[in-house]
Amino acid sequence: MKKYSLILTSLLFAACGGSEQGETEHNAHGNEEHAHGHHGAPVHKVDTSTLTYNDEKHFKNVIQLTTGGDNAEAYFGFDGKTVVFQRTNPAEGIECDRIFYGKLPETKEEDFDYKLVSTGTGRTTCSYLMPDGKHVMYSSTHLASEDCPPVPDRKEHGNKYVWPIYEGYDIFIADLEGNITKQLTNTDGYDAEPVISPKGDKVIFTSTRNGDLDLYTMNLDGTDVKQITTELGYDGGAWFSPDGTKIVWRASRPKTEEEVKEYKDLLSKGLVQPTNMEVFVANVDGSDVKQVTNLGQANWAPNWMPDGERIIFASNHEYERGFPFNLYIINQDGTGLEKISHDGGFDAFPMFSPDGKRILFSSNRNNGGTRETNMFIADWVE
Repeated sequence: MKKYSLILTSLLFAACGGSEQGETEHNAHGNEEHAHGHHGAPVHKVDTSTLTYNDEKHFKNVIQLTTGGDNAEAYFGFDGKTVVFQRTNPAEGIECDRIFYGKLPETKEEDFDYKLVSTGTGRTTCSYLMPDGKHVMYSSTHLASEDCPPVPDRKEHGNKYVWPIYEGYDIFIADLEGNITKQLTNTDGYDAEPVISPKGDKVIFTSTRNGDLDLYTMNLDGTDVKQITTELGYDGGAWFSPDGTKIVWRASRPKTEEEVKEYKDLLSKGLVQPTNMEVFVANVDGSDVKQVTNLGQANWAPNWMPDGERIIFASNHEYERGFPFNLYIINQDGTGLEKISHDGGFDAFPMFSPDGKRILFSSNRNNGGTRETNMFIADWVE
């Protein structure tokens, strides 16, 4: 049985994809606890009738799915009608991220009802519905301890923003009643951030089993594990393209002697500093790697646009202080950068429905000035 050890973490929300939010401390695909001040960004109020800002032209018929706590990494099921996500809300006794499942409403008048599908112990992250629609894959620390793992004290690390990557994370499959039906990984170190190919045949995930944070693929049953990245740095939050032939992910690439030393020192303490990451693409086997962004700061939570050509991602590159985080679209060759969300808060974890008509994302809009991050779904307007 694994014991807790703070290891690298992923962006705010683990960014499985993933999760981050401003100056947050989310874990892996990412998880974080989001600080939602504006830090000098233009301050405007969201239109509560539309849940959009006046400069957001791509979102229509926006529905706020959750209220209260931190809700992130919401991902469509293969049917486009269901969702899994992670939620923390101490007011409800949810002290660290747990996985929930629900059916998505079509209109604002419909309720969004959801239920717990993880064990209710440990910390969980990066969930994904299985192709059969009856099971969910997620990462959890519950075998290491039923308690929530400790959060790193920034003061011990010079007040630097760091993520913990918990050694206790392994990847599991559970049914929709929360019963674990299979454990897919059982290696020393962090195994998390699983995403299933649209083909329904492969899983991509991040692991420290080789001493670094690299990407691996495996079959749905955990067999045929293959390492597909090898360069030093944090590789995580990977997604398959709509046709399953390519991947996109976020990565840090320490280059100088000082950067390499800092990265390795933090990694040895079970930490990662996710403040300098760029977006990369490659073939599904890890070949033909290309760096998409070269913007500086934190560029993460990338995903594919429905056309399978462009990339959507979250970034704070316009702000030296690290906040806000906006959503952007970019071509694979790094051209055509377009900001698509408003410049005042936190927007991240985008995912399109299988038919490309709707988008899920997490945001701190319409939170009444609190620290809440909630899930939203919208019709996409090209």
